[in-house]
Amino acid sequence: MRLYEEVLIIKPDATEEEAAGVIELLSKTVTDQEGKIEKVDDWGRRKLAYRVAKFDEGHYVVVTFSAKAETVREVERRLRVSDLVIKFMTVRLDEKLKWVEKRKKKREERAKRKPPVPALLPAIPGAAAPGAPAVGAPAMPAAPVPAGPAPGKPAASDAVPAAAETIPAAPAAEEVKES
Repeated sequence: MRLYEEVLIIKPDATEEEAAGVIELLSKTVTDQEGKIEKVDDWGRRKLAYRVAKFDEGHYVVVTFSAKAETVREVERRLRVSDLVIKFMTVRLDEKLKWVEKRKKKREERAKRKPPVPALLPAIPGAAAPGAPAVGAPAMPAAPVPAGPAPGKPAASDAVPAAAETIPAAPAAEEVKES
């Protein structure tokens, strides 16, 4: 037997008794054909994503069951002729579970083929690993303080006096000679 999930949208103007009747019809059809109802989840009245059969709302019901393929065909046939059901959808869940199991097996096989990761711990207890500081050694020396000015800045002794900084002004447009 396979695991299925059935999502039903029942008309919003249907009474609670009528909605329970549709759920009972579905569960009776499954159990009569040697299936098993796993879970019935009644979500209640909700807004539809888009308009269906002139309805903006619907009564949602999710039923999870295990059954044969013939049972699913019969359930869908009965839901199709029911006037209270606006829309329904059947999804086979065990197909996804089978896919997940297959992916797990492939992942495990790939992990077996990979070479083992070298140990990062030292072989001799108490000895330091290569590249690691010895036990009791200072962590990192302090960064040296530069003696001169920071890079890109002139030192105070390199400063140019203000008088020497004068740059001759460009000649005005009137002073330019025309040839």
